[in-house]
Amino acid sequence: MDRFDRIFEVHKVLSNSRYPVARKIIQEKLECSRATFARIIGDMRDFLGAPIEYDRTLNGYYYSNTGERPYQLPGLWFNASEIYALLACQELLSNVQPGLLDSHIAPLKDRISKILESEHLAKGDVGKRIRILKMAFRKVPQKIFQIIANSALQKKRLNIAYHGRELDSLTNREVSPQRLAYYRDNWYLDAYCHLRSALRSFAVDRIQKAGVLKKRAKNIPEERLDKYFSESYGIFAGKPKNTAVLRFRKIISRWIANEEWHPKQKGRFVDGEYELEIPYSDPRELILDILRYGPDIQVLAPESLQKAVIARLERAVRQYGAK
Repeated sequence: MDRFDRIFEVHKVLSNSRYPVARKIIQEKLECSRATFARIIGDMRDFLGAPIEYDRTLNGYYYSNTGERPYQLPGLWFNASEIYALLACQELLSNVQPGLLDSHIAPLKDRISKILESEHLAKGDVGKRIRILKMAFRKVPQKIFQIIANSALQKKRLNIAYHGRELDSLTNREVSPQRLAYYRDNWYLDAYCHLRSALRSFAVDRIQKAGVLKKRAKNIPEERLDKYFSESYGIFAGKPKNTAVLRFRKIISRWIANEEWHPKQKGRFVDGEYELEIPYSDPRELILDILRYGPDIQVLAPESLQKAVIARLERAVRQYGAK
């Protein structure tokens, strides 16, 4: 019988008994020594908050809170590996945007730390063992994020003041939140926009005000959401209008072959170079990603995408002047 089985056994014995239970009786059920019994009782008190008391008159142990809400063991039990994995997940969530989830996770993190201590394992400083590098991160006000997240989970409509970067304009919209998406180190709200009567994706950092409405959100089926937001390349949603055919030089082909640019991409090696086919609706984000690879990538099709990339490269060269 391992340590956790013994804790469950002690809990079962004390919960089912109307009177204090003698140490020897519990020891027999646990099949353990007196020292092990003492450690189990101590750990339950110190780390699991168990209200175990000893009655000297009746020479037995009992739970002191036997009223309307008797003590229950915590519902989640983990082994050491699972606990470390959970701590690592907490660190990752904390770094998504510091402060967004800390207040909700703190009690759980404290409980996990106590469980680790009870196992005589040093929790260490997980933050020093996990390195997260953020790129082009845009901060979201905590209050606005919480309003949006709660609205999405509660399926309530939102009234938002949204400042669009492209047109540099502020609009007030009523939206039905569908999903929160974390993409390239930034948050987006996938929602049904009642102003446009269509699905839209909003950059959360551009939402200047948000208020929850009493009206229920319009529910969009999962299949429709996936079809609209996931069929095309990048953050630009909608039905794909074209398929990009890209060829990468041998020097980087082995890396590209292991990357997923889109769930429905197609790839193959041709004479040691890697060809990648990607569906897209709006070329803007795709062009930026193509330009990252400079001379190590070539756009084979469509011609419109090829011309757009060439035009950007030519403008870049002119930026530095002809030499």
